[in-house]
Amino acid sequence: MSPAPAGAAPRGLDPERLRARLDRDLPGLLCGPLRGRLIEGGRSNLTYEVTDGASRWVVRRPPLGHVLATAHDMRREHRVIAALHGTAVPVPEPLLLCEDESVLGAPFYVMEFVEGVPYRSAERLAALGPERTRSLVLGLVDTLVDLHAVDPGAVGLEDFGRPEGFLERQLRRWGRQLEASRGRELPGIDELRGALARTLPGSPAATVVHGDFRLDNVLVGEDGGDVRAVLDWEMSTLGDPLTDLGLLVMYSTDLGLGDSPVSTTSSAPGHPSPAELVERYAARSGRDAGAIGWYTAFAWFKLAVILEGIHRRYTLGQTVGGGFDRIGELVPVFVEHGLTTLDEEG
Repeated sequence: MSPAPAGAAPRGLDPERLRARLDRDLPGLLCGPLRGRLIEGGRSNLTYEVTDGASRWVVRRPPLGHVLATAHDMRREHRVIAALHGTAVPVPEPLLLCEDESVLGAPFYVMEFVEGVPYRSAERLAALGPERTRSLVLGLVDTLVDLHAVDPGAVGLEDFGRPEGFLERQLRRWGRQLEASRGRELPGIDELRGALARTLPGSPAATVVHGDFRLDNVLVGEDGGDVRAVLDWEMSTLGDPLTDLGLLVMYSTDLGLGDSPVSTTSSAPGHPSPAELVERYAARSGRDAGAIGWYTAFAWFKLAVILEGIHRRYTLGQTVGGGFDRIGELVPVFVEHGLTTLDEEG
């Protein structure tokens, strides 16, 4: 998709105001007027590609309307990317954080544009063939291991979160998010939340966690090469690393829904099974992943809450882009998967 023509900027982006701020804070970066387009695929914070005709950059900002206090913190997202840039974890180089809401109507940051492919469907992944698909997904696990091997203190993130009591706080946080976003009856979701609270596992040593780690949130080299950039750090913190693994396992489970607005690539030929992903992570990280069922059920719960928030914004006309009309019907599916996973764990 080509950038929108001048004068047809997407909602949430003002190219003229953005250019003025970049000219002020990063003089010499731009060589002409900016044009921009919304990058489709995100369901929470908004991501835009902007260009001056010669170079490209990426702008991240919160969604329009109904912004939950802790879920769309641009300063936090910018900080973790800046800290990880230069480590074994591939991230775009951050260029500017702007908290002046007069520019775009909300805080935002600008980072480099990384060339790469986001594999968001089993059909697209299948085009790589079984061998490259397997290698890519196992490489994604290796990238997660690299992230969890970063010493937070060595990169200035020693105070990025409060690891003690992490899982309890996560459940409380997502419970509050649920109450802030819920606008209809959701059978089973309170049962799932209660069951998770009763069966909390003990956490391993804390690491930097991504919070939304999946194939959909990385850019990959052409033809399924290496992971070039890990994106969407809005939920990152210091905490239990197995929450990242549980989420990756969840996204590697077939939803059985066919064409779905929530990405799962598990049906692509050659895709490793959830058990293989857990085995590789445990072998490479040295962590005990025996309680992965709880972490996977928690991932189902968390995604159900996130989807319900998106569904509410859609019903209020506060979403940008397409693909939101079916989000609401997925929430009960995620709740049911969470309950089933906990039953199997028990």
